[in-house]
Amino acid sequence: MTQSNACSQYKENSVFTARPEELTLMLYNGLVKFIMKAQTSLESKDYADVNESLQRAQDIILEFQNTLDMKYEVSHGLALIYDYMYRRLLDANIRKDGAILEEVLGFARDLRDTWAQAMRLARKQDKAQRSAAANG
Repeated sequence: MTQSNACSQYKENSVFTARPEELTLMLYNGLVKFIMKAQTSLESKDYADVNESLQRAQDIILEFQNTLDMKYEVSHGLALIYDYMYRRLLDANIRKDGAILEEVLGFARDLRDTWAQAMRLARKQDKAQRSAAANG
């Protein structure tokens, strides 16, 4: 197995064995990565790659939108943010505008970092509850 195949297999296994919250973090990381890739491609005037990267970023945002559980209040706010980000990425792609990409990248990083922090807090809380149950 070549190194490239081994890397691909590792990534595939990571996705298949990840918990839902880890998959969400992977998607946020992918969103950040594709926006950054679009920025790099825009700088080098590789417009085909800009388009491809932004389409992939938009696909991730659509996935977030489609999987929101609207029975929670926070989901309504996230739906508005995702809609705004999606429309701004469309604008950035049409206009080939790096400033728009930077704006959306800021939102993507903030959402990713907030999600990662929430995961850490949930793990800490879960650990404390398990410890209390074991000792109680």
